[in-house]
Amino acid sequence: MNIVKEPLSGGSALARDYIENFEKVSHLYGGDFRSKESRSIRAEWLDRSEGLRADRTQVAACLRQYNEKHNSHDAVMSSLALLEQPGTLVVTGGQQSGLFTGPLLVVYKAMTTIMAAKEAAEQLGRPVIPLFWIAGEDHDWDEVNHTYVLNRTQEITKIKIEKSEEKRSSVSNIRVEDESWQQVVEQLDALLQDSDFKPQIMEFIRSSSFRADSMTDAFAKLMGSLFGKFGLILLDSADPNLRKLEEPFFTSLIMQNDALETAYMNSASDIVNAGYELQADVTAGNANLFYIHEGVRLLLHKKDGVFADRKGQVSFTRDELLEEVKVHPELFSNNVLTRPLMQDYVLPVLATVLGQGEIAYWAIPHRAFEIIGGQMPLIIPRMSFTVVEGTLHKHMDKYQLSFEDVRQGLDRKRHEWLAAQDELGLNNVSKKLKLLSLPCTNH
Repeated sequence: MNIVKEPLSGGSALARDYIENFEKVSHLYGGDFRSKESRSIRAEWLDRSEGLRADRTQVAACLRQYNEKHNSHDAVMSSLALLEQPGTLVVTGGQQSGLFTGPLLVVYKAMTTIMAAKEAAEQLGRPVIPLFWIAGEDHDWDEVNHTYVLNRTQEITKIKIEKSEEKRSSVSNIRVEDESWQQVVEQLDALLQDSDFKPQIMEFIRSSSFRADSMTDAFAKLMGSLFGKFGLILLDSADPNLRKLEEPFFTSLIMQNDALETAYMNSASDIVNAGYELQADVTAGNANLFYIHEGVRLLLHKKDGVFADRKGQVSFTRDELLEEVKVHPELFSNNVLTRPLMQDYVLPVLATVLGQGEIAYWAIPHRAFEIIGGQMPLIIPRMSFTVVEGTLHKHMDKYQLSFEDVRQGLDRKRHEWLAAQDELGLNNVSKKLKLLSLPCTNH
């Protein structure tokens, strides 16, 4: 495989400046991800603040139980053994659990996480392990229930899996029947072109979807098949056992909810005043927490000291909500703005791997980390790749085309090539004939 580094512009202006002009946006983030000094400073702070996080032995035990079920590679068990040891740090990446991994960016994010952890361990001279945070608590089924493949006639085809219920439940709690799995697996097998890699791909797919209760179960098994041998730990944010460990921090999020709201609003002002667009909604009265009522995930809002959803299906005073989280932590769930804080409570996060959209909205909770006594982790941009298959690469070589030529469009190259073929100078003759054929104008 030949890998050529090419800078590709894209994403929001804030994300581009984070990657290309960090000094311009440093006040909205933690340290510079390129700097070894920033990594050392972050590592030292994590050592000093060990007592502010969940007990790492209990976290490792919870993750071991989950990974033994879905991702039981020896390298993963070794990573979990390291996690139990004080001083071990974590590089995280994460995504919703999608059909057959979902878009390729999920695979690229896992790859970046593994490589970033290895690089950090070498730089810091201490254990740094990779972990993939599966956002199984998310409820947007329509976002994860499909994928696209290149079929045998070189066309893009959509594959979609059905669910058996219509509740707005977390994806990890939505049951997918065996018949639905069998249908989409057979559809994928029929669509994929034959290749040297297809048998192993289909083996991974069939193994991961066999008797999978949910999308998250299948996703975890497939990701484990691909990356478990590199020591990548998997975590499902909807894991009830994990929720028990998160209860103290949910309590803090409720106790300090007003201060956190102010922090989010002030951060939003910082971003807008710096000339950037917000990449996530920041609204007054949003508790930035979900409550799961009868299997349905409801966003909580605050008004006059009461926490309730928009339709009034549930309603709690602050004291009632604090009692509820103590008794039933499994009924609580983070939103996009409190998830970064929870991740930092559960794990000693040296850095987190994000795509450009995520980099932009992670600027919103940067003040919130201070409210809960934390510090924002480093953010590492996810690697991206454009795969050029063999036949196309041969055509590019034949016509001496670079990736940049193709990306910018081929008009200039086409004209250059045509001009090079004009050995008789016909193009100049054509121009002269056009001039001669112009009508005369009498003065």
